[in-house]
Amino acid sequence: MTDELRPPRKLRLWEALTLSVGLMGPTLAMALNGAGVAATVGKAVPLVFVLGLAGVALVAYGFVRLTRHFNHAGSVYALAGVTLGPKAGFFGGFALLGTYLFFTVCTLAATAVFAEAFFTALGLTWNVPWFLVTVVTAAGVWAVNSRESQVTARTLLAVEGVGILGMLVLSAVVVARTGTGGGPAGQRLDLSVFTLDGTTGGAVMTATVFAFLSWAGFEACASLGEETDDPRRNIPRALAGSVLLTGGLYVLVMFAQTIGFGTDAEGVKAFSGAESSLSALAESYIGTWFSLVIAFTAMASAFAATISSSAAASRLMFALARDGFGPRALSRTHPRTGAPTVALLVALTAGLVGDLALNGSGVSAFDAYYWLATLGVLCLLVAYAVAASGVAAFIVSGRGQVPKYEIVVPLLAIAYLCYVFYEQSLSLFPWIAGAWCLAGLAAVLAVPGLARRIGERLTAELTREDVLS
Repeated sequence: MTDELRPPRKLRLWEALTLSVGLMGPTLAMALNGAGVAATVGKAVPLVFVLGLAGVALVAYGFVRLTRHFNHAGSVYALAGVTLGPKAGFFGGFALLGTYLFFTVCTLAATAVFAEAFFTALGLTWNVPWFLVTVVTAAGVWAVNSRESQVTARTLLAVEGVGILGMLVLSAVVVARTGTGGGPAGQRLDLSVFTLDGTTGGAVMTATVFAFLSWAGFEACASLGEETDDPRRNIPRALAGSVLLTGGLYVLVMFAQTIGFGTDAEGVKAFSGAESSLSALAESYIGTWFSLVIAFTAMASAFAATISSSAAASRLMFALARDGFGPRALSRTHPRTGAPTVALLVALTAGLVGDLALNGSGVSAFDAYYWLATLGVLCLLVAYAVAASGVAAFIVSGRGQVPKYEIVVPLLAIAYLCYVFYEQSLSLFPWIAGAWCLAGLAAVLAVPGLARRIGERLTAELTREDVLS
């Protein structure tokens, strides 16, 4: 089987949704991303995440609109290709491929970070090179992703479900205790965290960059369009659901963390300096045993994020190879499971090679996670902007009978994405991410027949009755 992804049974709504949630890694995001926000805006962390949710919702609108009409394993590659043309589609798809590959490298490294933290918390000596942890993790990811898509979805649901449950329990305890003034250091419930009290609008907008990172990967389920039952209905719902459900969770957990540490200067300092804020709060509000539970779920969340990122990377490589870019072998699927196992092997190998190079250069697992996550997000911003441009073009064309006034939504999304990218422009990372994206543009321009083949394939694939409304 080489031309289509055909699992034994089509995925249901909740199974598609779990891929996006798994790639976002809620437990991982909540354990790491709040500290940077607190260092920038003080106690206004929950407000930042409310605004971050609004920004991500603008981007999500475009995916929801387009997947009501088009569904394809290539995600942005196909959505932009059918609305802006094959060259733009390939450019956006190549940027998204960079995201998923960079995320595979960084989530493998993140598993090593949390594995060391967990075993150290248990009081065990840890002298294991972090690259070896990534090898074991990659083997586990292969065992899951090489099977039917349903196995991947159920694994992600189990792993992230436990982590989310742990965060909800911790948040409930923190809110209950601070509500009665019973925090360990007398912390109290403080709703001023949703205001600009003690900070500025500029600082809050700058900090939304950190919040935006927490939603990176919400679009992953779009790559399952060919494997999902009734994709024109279920993929848009999964996209919207992944953003809204995690949005509510993020705001709640960040509210609990902020008031849990305390909204005075000392509490903000403790929050911004915490290496794993969830574990620190679990230790002080519930006990050491629950802190270990949270540490374990963070490690598991990193593993789940690797499952999602490599699954999405393999689907995109499959789609590109099917349409003529890359070795034809990448378009092969397992005859029994329907999984694109050749592309999956390439994605995991690329992740391990990247981590081996970083480990061999003396880079720590945490720095490897941070650097590659940043590169992945920057490529993602480019892919999102291309997709938003495709939505704008789709609205103007009148093909989907979308009210013309809705064009303001993708335009606002593009403006927000440009702002987020600009906020990172003083570092080296945008140049590296830009080089990857430009390599994709150069490839499609240098091979005259590539754009034509892509256009022909997309036209054939996206004008079938089962994928075009």
